[in-house]
Amino acid sequence: MSMRMAKVLRKTSETDIELEFNLDGTGKSQINSGIPFFDHMLILFAKHGLFDLTIKAKGDIQVDFHHTVEDIGIALGEAFKKALGDCYGINRYASGLCPMDESLAQIALDISGRPFLSFKPENIKGKTGEFDFELIKEFLTAFVNNAKITLHIDVLNGDNLHHIAESCFKGLGVILDQATQIDARKKSIPSTKGII
Repeated sequence: MSMRMAKVLRKTSETDIELEFNLDGTGKSQINSGIPFFDHMLILFAKHGLFDLTIKAKGDIQVDFHHTVEDIGIALGEAFKKALGDCYGINRYASGLCPMDESLAQIALDISGRPFLSFKPENIKGKTGEFDFELIKEFLTAFVNNAKITLHIDVLNGDNLHHIAESCFKGLGVILDQATQIDARKKSIPSTKGII
């Protein structure tokens, strides 16, 4: 199996991002987005997905965090798609539950080539520190659209915004890892179309 790694450089008038991603890593990460809470979530994502992830990002965070969060989602989605290659032999589907104290997130995904996001933390608004919870959906939307996956995340329980966010990011890492694992019994691309 070839190395499933990718590097993405994204530079706009609002952000400058250098990102390296290894699907078959050990959970090591070096994240610097200038947004401490978001860094924490991405570190959890990498650790529990066993992905190696390096992100160096400079953005117009003096305006707000939106552009940086969204553009990191774009870059990570692009890197994920590149690292995955033709998807030969992968599981493709995975789902599960991820608890974090009182919080519980249900995650299901399909590496389908068709981007779709359903994110249902019903009426959850607010901030964790300076980080707006609604930015999680912006990140996920950008990631899904560029990774070209179908992703459903339902927050089934939770009171603490930090815990809810953790259950989503940790769970996404775990489930993405499961979906991208190679199954030795699968001798083709997992689609009747022959392409994803």
